Amino acid sequence: MVTKDQRRRQLAREKFERQQQRRVQLRHKSRMRNSIIAAVAVVVIAAVGGAWLGGAFDSDGKKTTAAKAASPSASAPATKAAAVKDPCSKPAPGSPGTQQWKTEPAMSIDKTAKYTFTLQTTCGAIPIALDAAKAPETVNSFNFLAAKGFFDHTKCHRLTTTGIYVLQCGDPTGSGSGGPGYTIGDENLTAFGKADASGSVTYPAGTIAMANTGQAHTGGSQFFLVYKDSPLAPSYTPFGTIGPDGLKVLTKIAGAGEDSGQGDGHPNATVVINKATVTKS
Repeated sequence: MVTKDQRRRQLAREKFERQQQRRVQLRHKSRMRNSIIAAVAVVVIAAVGGAWLGGAFDSDGKKTTAAKAASPSASAPATKAAAVKDPCSKPAPGSPGTQQWKTEPAMSIDKTAKYTFTLQTTCGAIPIALDAAKAPETVNSFNFLAAKGFFDHTKCHRLTTTGIYVLQCGDPTGSGSGGPGYTIGDENLTAFGKADASGSVTYPAGTIAMANTGQAHTGGSQFFLVYKDSPLAPSYTPFGTIGPDGLKVLTKIAGAGEDSGQGDGHPNATVVINKATVTKS
């Protein structure tokens, strides 16, 4: 028999997964819309003898919002509650990169070595011990992306404060639909044991795990940082552990809340990754 607590955990997990699935649906719609725009532009260019349509392909206006049932549109800046004081500092000068890759990088890490993924954010440093032995493909990908500056100047675009407690980052577009151009496989999915009657396991506070579209092997660059024990399906690759200092930073961010008022929106805190590095020790 499913208890009330198990049912609550199941509902929270299902909500999180629905949001991930809706995100990829929006991404597909965005791509289709952009294809139509591109086709129309070709016709117009031909009609005017190859005149350049300045600004027609400005990607800033073409990105869809993160697929969240209660979050506001990413096409307009989130409005922060007047009573909420931003606990973070201003971002360092710079803009997210736009580089994409067709295939994931070749394996180059030492699976027996220790690696640290450090996020220098506007809210403080978040050091993360990566598990290269249990999630080598994921760690290898993050080592590659960090070296390319892929995460630098990117905004953490999602905060959940009800049922599931995570900060989601890793999308240069800030929309919830961006990635590096390639996907990687799932790893280490049995790390937290078997699922309970609601189909979930507990991702403990201090976990870093991969976000995905709700389908297997669809991880890219987006990841989430768990700041409080959270019930989730064992479908999201856990690949490291956040240290105590990093958890303090996450608690500060979570304390400022999110902008939807529904427990799932953009962080009220200005959370920007100024610099991300992976170091071997």
